Amino acid sequence: MHIELGPCLLEQRLAERGMSKEKLAAELRIRAERIGDFISDKRVMPLRTAIAIADIVACDVRDLYELRSLKQREESLQP
Repeated sequence: MHIELGPCLLEQRLAERGMSKEKLAAELRIRAERIGDFISDKRVMPLRTAIAIADIVACDVRDLYELRSLKQREESLQP
């Protein structure tokens, strides 16, 4: 089955943990702007970064993005 990434769910995961993007960025040793880019879907998280984020916020990597199958996408485009 073909899967594509939907919107980033990092903002929701951070809110669930009561963590700011600045704190996450500090733990990852990256700029908070990069976290903001992930949240706003300007950038897709590299796999290593996604794994590190999932470890920090205690979630599964798959919980960082809405995942859509190609079939779901095609159905949503039909009138």
